[in-house]
Amino acid sequence: MSPEVGTRVVHRRYVPHGHAHYGGSLVDGAYVLGLFGDAATELCIRTDGDEGLFAAYTGVEFRAPVRAGDVLEVTATVERVGRRSRGVEFVATVVCRADPERGESAAQVLDPPLVAVVAQGTVVVPEPS
Repeated sequence: MSPEVGTRVVHRRYVPHGHAHYGGSLVDGAYVLGLFGDAATELCIRTDGDEGLFAAYTGVEFRAPVRAGDVLEVTATVERVGRRSRGVEFVATVVCRADPERGESAAQVLDPPLVAVVAQGTVVVPEPS
């Protein structure tokens, strides 16, 4: 199976309060990088029939905070195809956010969503057989 530029996967995840490490219910950036790794794994499975391995990030920008109670949408898109490497663009957006001022369990849909993290990375897959 040959990977195609533009192939994309989307994951959504609720950020549980147990992942907040800092004041203001902030979540560390490594949490989102882990989600990027999960999306990259599915992308490799879909394009190459193998989980692949994450080789490197070539850039990461933390543009907005991620907080406990957020719903994140993570996308991974193939931007470049080499013999064994795949350049992937990642975007994490906050699509829903807790709204504790309205109540303990109150939340809202963000329209437009808030871009929290963008990154570029490289994954590698086995030689085609």
